[in-house]
Amino acid sequence: MTDQNQDSRDLIDPHTVPTKSRLAFGVGSTAETLSLYSVGALGMLFYNQVLGLDILLAGLVPTLAIFGDAISDPLIGSWSDRFRSKKWGRRHPFMLLAPIPVAVSFWMVFNPPETLAGGSLFWWFLAWSVVLRTFMTVYHVPHLAMGGELSKEYTERTKIMSYNNFFGWIGGAGFFKINSTVFFATTAQTANGFLRPDAYEPFSITIAIVIAIVLFVSAWFTLDRIPHLPQPAQLASRFGFREFYGDLFKAFGNRNYLFLMIALFALSMMLGIRGGMGTYMNIYYWEFRSEDIGNLILMGSFFGYISGFLFSARIHNRFDKRATIVTTAVTLSVFPAMPVILRLMGFFPENGSWMLLPAVATFGALAAASGSIINISVMSAIADIADENALKYGVRQEGILYSARTFFAKLDNSLGHGVAAVALKLIEFPDKAVPGEVDVDIVWWLGIVDSPLAIVPGLIAACFYARYRIDKSGYEETRKRLAEAASTSDRLAVEDKIQRS
Repeated sequence: MTDQNQDSRDLIDPHTVPTKSRLAFGVGSTAETLSLYSVGALGMLFYNQVLGLDILLAGLVPTLAIFGDAISDPLIGSWSDRFRSKKWGRRHPFMLLAPIPVAVSFWMVFNPPETLAGGSLFWWFLAWSVVLRTFMTVYHVPHLAMGGELSKEYTERTKIMSYNNFFGWIGGAGFFKINSTVFFATTAQTANGFLRPDAYEPFSITIAIVIAIVLFVSAWFTLDRIPHLPQPAQLASRFGFREFYGDLFKAFGNRNYLFLMIALFALSMMLGIRGGMGTYMNIYYWEFRSEDIGNLILMGSFFGYISGFLFSARIHNRFDKRATIVTTAVTLSVFPAMPVILRLMGFFPENGSWMLLPAVATFGALAAASGSIINISVMSAIADIADENALKYGVRQEGILYSARTFFAKLDNSLGHGVAAVALKLIEFPDKAVPGEVDVDIVWWLGIVDSPLAIVPGLIAACFYARYRIDKSGYEETRKRLAEAASTSDRLAVEDKIQRS
């Protein structure tokens, strides 16, 4: 008997995923965004501009932490694929374990002892970043795998991942808007609220509590889906290092998955560079106040993520996922760079103009729509790849397959942030800089790195995404063959039971 037996019950009616379950699944991504995005967007700025840690050391931390992710992400994915528990399923034990450690480690990142400086401050940042990312992996890899298992239907998967993407946006946009007005409001003593040392302790306590609550809520309110989710095959081996490496071989032996991951690597590099430079750009290039930054993120992303939530499934009904992914990879590369390119050409509002914020927000909205749709599409496509591997190998591999997505989500604020840190060092960006007082040549190079240069890895990603080959007809053929295999396995199991009785 194989995991294909699990498909038979899902095939009865693949459309009936309750809205409550979609919401509970989706809300979990809010905590992932809050934790990883907060550290990614503010960690390097906090340690460099607030605490005075050298920019190379501050940027090196997420780059080094990715080596731990390279081990923990697929390891947790493979382990959860093979985990056995009739009561708790194979995903929820991990999801229920993680919330408290994630919250504690998040708080520790932003609260180093005052006696630390230089190398000791670097090691504190590195150690707690690794702990945070590891426990986030313990939660989020099984969480995403569960999302891929909630439905077997082509566009229903897209709808489910739309909820995940939408709540991820709430975490990111809400984080910037609320924090920029509550914790990081600009005062007479600081040129920008994100440079206030006293703001980070109440910020980190509050966000840590929110993260713990959200993670637990998402896990608890999806417990009722456990009977409907696949379990490991009865004859499947339990988790071990031999099985782990075998799972990796099966995953990357799928050419569709391989090209998807190569593209995701390049795209993550682009997003990481822009993520590492983004806060510096908003503060020093555009000279926005912290309140303006919150409004920018909210205004720009609202249109984009609402569009992704409402229209991704309709787009997939009309066009294949590949065409959608390739197109949005190109637009995601180009739209964020347009404000700087237009500024260099003399066609963009000057700093201080009332038109600047809505102009930047407009291109941010177009970029957010592209990012939202491509993220939903790739997440949905991975579920289709899981079907391919289930047909070929007889095992469900959502855990190991989605682990790569969580790895690359962290990669974009690791290697990309490292590249951004090196770039800031090369252009000699000063520590503890004051907005409006940085040399104009340095600010010019800041824009060049963030925008025109960052386009390149995004366009490379589009080329590899074009090699993805699963279309709707191919998906339907795979599902048909899985149903036939499940029917045969069920019949043989019944015959075997009759013979034994």
